[in-house]
Amino acid sequence: MTLLSYHFMQRAFVAALLVSLAAPAVGIYLVQRRMALIGDGIGHVALTGVAVGILFKTQPVYTAVVVSAAAALVIELVRSRGRTSGDVALALMFYGGIALGALLIDKSQDASPATLVSYLFGSLLTTSNGDLVAIAVLGGIVLTIAVVLRPWFFAASHDEEYAVVSGLPVRALNMLLAVMAAVTVTAAMRVVGLLLVSALMVVPVATAQQLGRSFASTLVAAIVVAETASLAGTAGSYYLDTKPGPTIVVLALALFAAVTVYATAIRRWRGTRSAAAQAAADPAKNLIYES
Repeated sequence: MTLLSYHFMQRAFVAALLVSLAAPAVGIYLVQRRMALIGDGIGHVALTGVAVGILFKTQPVYTAVVVSAAAALVIELVRSRGRTSGDVALALMFYGGIALGALLIDKSQDASPATLVSYLFGSLLTTSNGDLVAIAVLGGIVLTIAVVLRPWFFAASHDEEYAVVSGLPVRALNMLLAVMAAVTVTAAMRVVGLLLVSALMVVPVATAQQLGRSFASTLVAAIVVAETASLAGTAGSYYLDTKPGPTIVVLALALFAAVTVYATAIRRWRGTRSAAAQAAADPAKNLIYES
């Protein structure tokens, strides 16, 4: 039988496709604002939301959205008011999220070690139709907002002070971006897991930045890289009998390494070619005079 003849693989590919569209669309603004690690912090807090859902026997995806979005808003407010620096705020999110999540899961009778691992590192092959609906709705909302408000988000991320002077609602945009990051993390936890979700938002963007010459081209390249890593990683995990989440992330890192080597070689070649052209245009610069 072919790979796509299995229904669970069909759902896995669709989930990977949807998440890989939304993650770079949010990640590119986080990287621009030097807040690349916020996805990790939100992922830790989302574990608390998952634990709340398991403890009260509700859908963990939706409780994780609520908890992680609330935490993202609090962190953004703390950061914007300048009372605590961004890295300290993220550290508080890291520690508090993972500690509270562990305590709540320990109190739940329904949380087995396998369940916890599935949320921490992803469980793409067990994606249900309900999970697909949740991923499609959440990812679609995030992608739509990211595309419609792209000029505003770009201005606020590139130069916040200039955006404020220009009259843009920068604080509202920052808070909206924080909520979008939280929703993306929650939607992607089935694909790569809460501990690895930040990689899908950051690594494709870091890869694309070495190729794109404009913001739009970088965003498109980041989505292509994310889609390639997700779809190829999903297929590879089936044939290699490995977990899809880590496989996707390792492949994304491999693409980053390959593009880095390629981009470095191109820059050196262009530098050598430029130097040779300048020397040919002015041969007198190459003369060596003996004293």
